[in-house]
Amino acid sequence: MGHIKAEVHIHFKLYKPYGYLSQFESNARHQKNSKFLGDFFEFADGVMAIGRLDKDSEGLLLLTTDGQTSFEISANSVEKEYYTQVDGDITDEAIQQMKKGVEISIEGKKHLTKSCEVIKIDAPNLPERAKRIRDNRHGTTSWISITIAEGKFRQVRKMTSAVGFPTLRLVRVRIGNNHLDSMQPSEVIQVDSFFD
Repeated sequence: MGHIKAEVHIHFKLYKPYGYLSQFESNARHQKNSKFLGDFFEFADGVMAIGRLDKDSEGLLLLTTDGQTSFEISANSVEKEYYTQVDGDITDEAIQQMKKGVEISIEGKKHLTKSCEVIKIDAPNLPERAKRIRDNRHGTTSWISITIAEGKFRQVRKMTSAVGFPTLRLVRVRIGNNHLDSMQPSEVIQVDSFFD
């Protein structure tokens, strides 16, 4: 009688750099000059990104060959923390509004964001971004940490805009118990599991 071998899955943490799409390749004509995750690391067949970061956002992206793990992280409202540089000196009032929930537009429909954690932080020690962000000569900027458990398309950007402080830079630093730590843009680390 033969034994059924348990399938071994592989998991990675990746620091997605600014300007890259959260996919490996595309046959779409409008994306032919785009940059993809496969440009800087040769991933095995079957590796998929869990969730996405838009092209202008940076930071932690989890990759796996395990559909069940991907589903658990996507469906179970795992917390995601973002460091967000905004245009202007953000007010306590704006922070309180985002904490309670603000109305944003998702696919043309109004959506009230769930209450979340928002705090003002000192400028974090992050790697320089490939495309420079304007400096303080063009006006004040400030940094906040936003932790959300939902993940609508461009949600954090839409939230800061809704309270009058557009996002200039957005870096995801944590997904659940997985942290960006001191990773550098385009760095890939293989991990045993995403769950401690």
